[in-house]
Amino acid sequence: MAGGGGGQKKVIRRFYDNRESGDEQRLAELVTNIYLSSGKKLEKLWTQAEETMTRLRVPKKRVQHLLTLRDPALIAEVVKELESGILKREEPPKKTEAAPEGS
Repeated sequence: MAGGGGGQKKVIRRFYDNRESGDEQRLAELVTNIYLSSGKKLEKLWTQAEETMTRLRVPKKRVQHLLTLRDPALIAEVVKELESGILKREEPPKKTEAAPEGS
Protein backbone atom coordinates (compact mmCIF):
# COMPACT_ATOMS: atom_id res chain seq x y z
CA MET A 1 0.00 0.00 0.00
CA ALA A 2 1.47 3.30 -1.03
CA GLY A 3 1.30 6.18 1.46
CA GLY A 4 -0.23 4.17 4.30
CA GLY A 5 2.53 4.84 6.87
CA GLY A 6 1.31 8.23 8.18
CA GLY A 7 -1.37 6.79 10.44
CA GLN A 8 0.99 4.23 11.86
CA LYS A 9 3.48 6.97 12.82
CA LYS A 10 0.70 8.81 14.67
CA VAL A 11 -0.22 5.65 16.59
CA ILE A 12 3.40 5.09 17.58
CA ARG A 13 3.85 8.74 18.61
CA ARG A 14 0.65 8.59 20.70
CA PHE A 15 1.90 5.40 22.40
CA TYR A 16 5.12 7.10 23.50
CA ASP A 17 3.30 10.29 24.56
CA ASN A 18 0.93 8.23 26.74
CA ARG A 19 3.72 6.02 28.03
CA GLU A 20 5.28 8.96 29.83
CA SER A 21 2.15 9.71 31.85
CA GLY A 22 1.76 5.98 32.51
CA ASP A 23 5.36 5.85 33.74
CA GLU A 24 4.69 8.75 36.11
CA GLN A 25 1.74 6.85 37.57
CA ARG A 26 3.81 3.65 37.74
CA LEU A 27 6.57 5.45 39.65
CA ALA A 28 4.01 6.72 42.18
CA GLU A 29 2.73 3.15 42.64
CA LEU A 30 6.29 1.89 43.08
CA VAL A 31 6.82 4.33 45.96
CA THR A 32 3.91 2.76 47.84
CA ASN A 33 5.04 -0.77 47.04
CA ILE A 34 8.61 -0.02 48.15
CA TYR A 35 7.30 1.23 51.51
CA LEU A 36 5.32 -1.99 51.99
CA SER A 37 7.84 -4.57 50.72
CA SER A 38 10.97 -6.31 51.90
CA GLY A 39 13.52 -8.89 50.77
CA LYS A 40 13.80 -9.98 47.15
CA LYS A 41 10.59 -8.22 46.18
CA LEU A 42 12.01 -4.94 47.47
CA GLU A 43 15.13 -5.36 45.32
CA LYS A 44 12.99 -5.98 42.25
CA LEU A 45 10.91 -2.87 42.98
CA TRP A 46 14.03 -0.70 43.26
CA THR A 47 15.17 -2.05 39.88
CA GLN A 48 11.77 -1.20 38.40
CA ALA A 49 11.96 2.29 39.92
CA GLU A 50 15.39 2.80 38.33
CA GLU A 51 14.11 1.67 34.91
CA THR A 52 11.03 3.88 35.18
CA MET A 53 12.99 6.97 36.22
CA THR A 54 15.41 6.35 33.35
CA ARG A 55 12.53 6.19 30.85
CA LEU A 56 11.17 9.40 32.35
CA ARG A 57 14.61 10.98 31.73
CA VAL A 58 15.28 11.79 35.39
CA PRO A 59 18.95 12.90 35.44
CA LYS A 60 21.27 9.90 35.79
CA LYS A 61 23.17 11.41 38.74
CA ARG A 62 19.92 11.89 40.64
CA VAL A 63 18.76 8.34 39.90
CA GLN A 64 22.08 6.96 41.18
CA HIS A 65 21.80 9.14 44.30
CA LEU A 66 18.28 7.85 44.98
CA LEU A 67 19.40 4.25 44.51
CA THR A 68 22.28 4.79 46.93
CA LEU A 69 20.05 6.29 49.64
CA ARG A 70 17.13 3.88 49.09
CA ASP A 71 14.63 6.32 50.59
CA PRO A 72 11.18 6.01 48.96
CA ALA A 73 10.27 9.49 50.24
CA LEU A 74 12.87 10.91 47.86
CA ILE A 75 11.27 9.09 44.92
CA ALA A 76 7.93 10.55 46.04
CA GLU A 77 9.57 13.99 45.66
CA VAL A 78 10.56 13.08 42.09
CA VAL A 79 6.94 12.11 41.40
CA LYS A 80 5.76 15.51 42.72
CA GLU A 81 8.32 17.31 40.57
CA LEU A 82 7.27 15.34 37.49
CA GLU A 83 3.58 16.04 38.09
CA SER A 84 4.18 19.75 38.61
CA GLY A 85 6.56 19.98 35.65
CA ILE A 86 9.49 21.39 37.64
CA LEU A 87 11.83 18.42 37.20
CA LYS A 88 14.52 19.26 34.67
CA ARG A 89 14.72 16.15 32.53
CA GLU A 90 17.70 14.96 30.56
CA GLU A 91 17.58 15.58 26.84
CA PRO A 92 16.44 12.58 24.83
CA PRO A 93 19.24 10.88 22.90
CA LYS A 94 19.84 12.47 19.54
CA LYS A 95 18.84 10.39 16.57
CA THR A 96 21.73 9.55 14.31
CA GLU A 97 21.21 8.91 10.66
CA ALA A 98 22.11 5.44 9.49
CA ALA A 99 25.05 5.17 7.14
CA PRO A 100 24.05 4.44 3.54
CA GLU A 101 24.25 0.80 2.60
CA GLY A 102 27.51 -0.32 1.07
CA SER A 103 29.69 2.24 2.83
